[in-house]
Amino acid sequence: MKLLEVKDLHTYFNTDEGVIKAVDGVSFSIEAGKTLGIVGESGSGKSVTAMSVIGLLDYPGEIKSGQVLYKGEDLSNISEARMRSLRGNDISVIFQEPMTSLNPVFTIKFQLNEAIILHQNVSKEEATSISLKMLEAVKIKNAKEVLNYYPHQLSGGMRQRVMIAMALACRPSILIADEPTTALDVIIQADILKLMNDLRDDFNTSIIFISHDLGVVSQMADDVIVMINGKVVEKAPIRMIFDNPIHPYTRTLISSFMRTDIDTDVEDFKPLDNYAMVTDEYDFKNFKENRMADEDWVEVEAEHFVAVNKL
Repeated sequence: MKLLEVKDLHTYFNTDEGVIKAVDGVSFSIEAGKTLGIVGESGSGKSVTAMSVIGLLDYPGEIKSGQVLYKGEDLSNISEARMRSLRGNDISVIFQEPMTSLNPVFTIKFQLNEAIILHQNVSKEEATSISLKMLEAVKIKNAKEVLNYYPHQLSGGMRQRVMIAMALACRPSILIADEPTTALDVIIQADILKLMNDLRDDFNTSIIFISHDLGVVSQMADDVIVMINGKVVEKAPIRMIFDNPIHPYTRTLISSFMRTDIDTDVEDFKPLDNYAMVTDEYDFKNFKENRMADEDWVEVEAEHFVAVNKL
């Protein structure tokens, strides 16, 4: 059953320079306990898509059309009060930089407790007990002591663990992770990715994982959508994306991976031909000429869809 379904979402920003179509006809769905990866370069519309889902669009952004269906309820047409009741409770977010998300003048306990009391209607003592359990769940050592720390007393990795604990404290159905490991070194990054996978399985939480790095997404996602300029150009299960990438932009992302196989002779290295998948039935004319998604949406194999120009 689809837990969240986004249908033909259009989110625009009306500026003095004109209308910016940040999200231009995006559709996807996610089931309970699954992870959807949203991949693309900076400015592709990944984060705006996520913020549209939870109603955190900055002015002058607005949803022009489309639906965001959570358990059948259209979130694009609900009141702010109803959205606040869902945000943090049913749908939570982890942002890229935890230091800007945590308040520097309050302790970790205060900030965790505040979110829990707001959504769970429990006492301060009960909230503190839940906060302690969540810090332990995200593998923070000396969790009881850390509760009384301020954000600046924690490392970047520990702050991100606190943000994960805060996001999962109310047992949300969906967790949106917006570039949650970008600011971390590779060792801590690997630990956080493993932690998120473990917690997804423990809590049966669906995750929308946003990243510019297909390598990171490959460790997290069941399915992937690839975005550029506000549009989806390819959608498929993660293994299909790697085994049979079709769209030139997807192939560009894959070919940009850092190669670390020391047995490979540099002279023998052959770059991926980004337009090798052009056939007699379709090409990618609009993307090649204008770097824009082609209009036709074709299922090239079961569950594997690509934006192409049908010939």
